[in-house]
Amino acid sequence: MHASSRHRLLTATLLLCALGAEAGPRAAIAWEPWSEAAFELAARQGRFVLLDLEAVWCHWCHVMDDTTYQDPRVVQLVGAKYVAVRVDQDAAPELAVRYGDWGWPATIVLAPDGTELVKRRGYLPPRQMAGLLKAIVDDPTPGPSVQAEEPQSQGPAALSSERREELHRLLDAAYSEPHGGWGQGHRLIQPEPMELTLAGARAGDVAAAARAARTLDGARKLVDPVWGGVSQYSEGPDWTAPHLEKLLSVQAEAIALYAHAAVLLGQPVYLATAQAVAGYVRQFLTSPEGVFYASQDADVGPSLTGHAYYAHPDAERRRLGMPRVDRQRYSRDNAAMVTALVALYDAGGDAWALESARRAERWLLVNRRMPEGGFRHGEAGASTLGDTLSVAEAALALYASTGERSWLAEAEHGADFLQAHFAAKAGAGFISAPPSIGARGVFRTPVVDADENVQLARFAVRLFAATGRPGDRAMAERAMRFLAAPGLAERHGVVAGLLLADAELSSEPVHLTVVGAKDDPRAQALFAAVVRYPALFRRTEWWDAREGPLPRADVVYPKTARAAAFVCARRPAPCPSSSRKR
Repeated sequence: MHASSRHRLLTATLLLCALGAEAGPRAAIAWEPWSEAAFELAARQGRFVLLDLEAVWCHWCHVMDDTTYQDPRVVQLVGAKYVAVRVDQDAAPELAVRYGDWGWPATIVLAPDGTELVKRRGYLPPRQMAGLLKAIVDDPTPGPSVQAEEPQSQGPAALSSERREELHRLLDAAYSEPHGGWGQGHRLIQPEPMELTLAGARAGDVAAAARAARTLDGARKLVDPVWGGVSQYSEGPDWTAPHLEKLLSVQAEAIALYAHAAVLLGQPVYLATAQAVAGYVRQFLTSPEGVFYASQDADVGPSLTGHAYYAHPDAERRRLGMPRVDRQRYSRDNAAMVTALVALYDAGGDAWALESARRAERWLLVNRRMPEGGFRHGEAGASTLGDTLSVAEAALALYASTGERSWLAEAEHGADFLQAHFAAKAGAGFISAPPSIGARGVFRTPVVDADENVQLARFAVRLFAATGRPGDRAMAERAMRFLAAPGLAERHGVVAGLLLADAELSSEPVHLTVVGAKDDPRAQALFAAVVRYPALFRRTEWWDAREGPLPRADVVYPKTARAAAFVCARRPAPCPSSSRKR
């Protein structure tokens, strides 16, 4: 899951995660899978649909299952008046995006025609849940949690200077000076605000450098000192109360962030942090095929919680048992890890990281590509924006760090599929997933998600830099028109992501090109240096004349007797004066 979405989910979940459980005898609810058949059954029997969106790693989901959904009154009400549907949100991105604001567990009650009646976030104790279910039966009209959707509006493809200043002020006001990070209360890694801060630090902003270091140093407290995995978040503002589940997406965010920070700030300790987290993934979340598992629970079981378990050294942990690993292999999260491992390779030259990234990306291309060209999330299902976009983004990262043109071709295929199948009809933005056949009620209207559109805008800008294809730039502008609409940019990740996308769309990346044969050791050494150039927004190419012109041949390079590297500030320009030869 994208970082800003995760921050939104955590905020929602933590607001109502206060335990007030009432113990009851074990009972059984007949849970149905998410399908059109559940709504048909509800219509035939005059029932409502109760949707329980959970996560396999979610502590409060387990608590709710062990208390609320075992309570006799809740079981009786559900059995009499509801068709109960349980979904692992990690496995259902179309539902996770739609109900992300409601946290995990999320409780959604729907009429048989797909009309939303009630939405509740977080843990609901038995008495509260029973009262809610009874109230819906007594009065099945939509409650105050169900608001009419605002018509989608459009903004400009580029921000005004006034709007940029306003967004920067919002981020500045949200920054926590004592401990680092943005927002109040719990702390977690937020890639977009951190990237924006790192860019400022690299440009010489002393205050940004201090903020970056404070946040990076604080977030390092989330890293397990024994196994190296990074916890999802801290419940306290000083980073010292970690919530100990280990999500693959969070590991990817941490690896990429600390790898970038090591290069941009010149701090080896941050590279060591990225390597420690990658070591955990390599040991605990890597499948025999070289792809990556979805998550690892915090707790070994109800009687051995993560806080007790992770206080032990390695040998004692292994004696006590291993927290459950969710062995699902999701495209989006695997692709995020591919991109992160490429960043780790760029920062430290870890050859195993690059080879692991190549292997996982190839597995996705073979095992998750749909016949029509997009990528499905898991073993089955339709293609989604988040999965297809992330796989294409990973391919582009591999191209930038290897110069291998086959990866750029894969990125182009992904972009073309997104443009053809996910462009919103309103003229701005891209939808998360097309409605399924037979969709009813709210599910007929696709979701246009801000986090995914930030990711897409930034990917499309980078792809345009590599290809020069007008359609790639048009994709970025379409996403920006959605993101820049009045009132949309509210959360820290979206605000920072919008600012980053706007800056990248309105500027040129640092352009670095190696000219020389790919089997020439001197050219290889130059390219290894080029990919370590300290810039978040860059265009890297390797021109071996035997392969023909570069994919975007907008710069004329001089013929050289020896391999050479060129750094260009603007294009088009031959750049001989900025060349570095070896």
